[in-house]
Parts: sequence; C-alpha cells; structure tokens
Amino acid sequence: MPIDTRIATLIPHREPFLWVDRIISEQPGTIITEKDIPEDLDIFRGHYPNMPILPGVLLCEAVFQSGALLISLMNSTNKSNPSHLPLITKINSARFKRPVYPGETLQIEVTLKESVSSAHFFKATVRVHNKTALRIEFAATSIKQR
Repeated sequence: MPIDTRIATLIPHREPFLWVDRIISEQPGTIITEKDIPEDLDIFRGHYPNMPILPGVLLCEAVFQSGALLISLMNSTNKSNPSHLPLITKINSARFKRPVYPGETLQIEVTLKESVSSAHFFKATVRVHNKTALRIEFAATSIKQR
C-alpha cells in the first residue's frame, strides 16, 4: 500500500527513516496508524540472519512517529505554530510482548493521557494480527525548528 501523503505534511521524517505508512483513524486525543514491514528490509540481514526479527527500538520509533503525527494534528486543530517540531523527552515502561517478523503489519494506537503546556504524555500499543507486540508510555514536547 502507498504511504499516506498527509504524513509528509505533518512530520519531518522521510525514507529511509519513516516508520508510519498510513493514518487509519484519528479522533481527539487518539491516532491509529499502520506500518508494513518489508520482507527485504536491509536490517534483517543482521538482526538476525537465521531468524529475522524487527528490532524493538524500531517498534518504539514507529510509536514515537505516530505520537508526533498526533501532536501535529492537535496543533493544527489548535492553530499552534507549525514551525515547532515534536521531540521525545521520556520513555516509560516499554514492554515487548511478541516479536515482529518480515512481512507483518504493525497497527499502532497512540492515546494522549495529558498535556501540560508544550509537554504531552502518551500511552501506546503496537499490535500485529490483533496480538500485542509492544506497550509503552512516553512523553514528547515541541521545540522551535532552527
């Protein structure tokens, strides 16, 4: 499936480090996105050659980019300054529940728990085939782009 063209207007991430393909749904305070994991992803040559598994840090990055999309959508609704860039400031309680393999699709749900000034606190779940692969809580803030 092609990458959702709105993503490029909402966050600065680009290939080869774009870890969200589609926005599935958005509601106030919640976003659901998807990422297809290519079978020929170069990272699988080394992680691990005989049993390729997507590194957990890349699962987290997909979550953080989905959170950045949610912040950007909230900022556009609130008429906030579009020259601000969302950055991760804290990662809590990452729990990896199942490996992710080549050819699978991540479904990422990020929910805003609280906002204090420019700081946003989230919880997120990554699912594959309706089974939880990752649960994580994190915080992000917006900084002015240089």
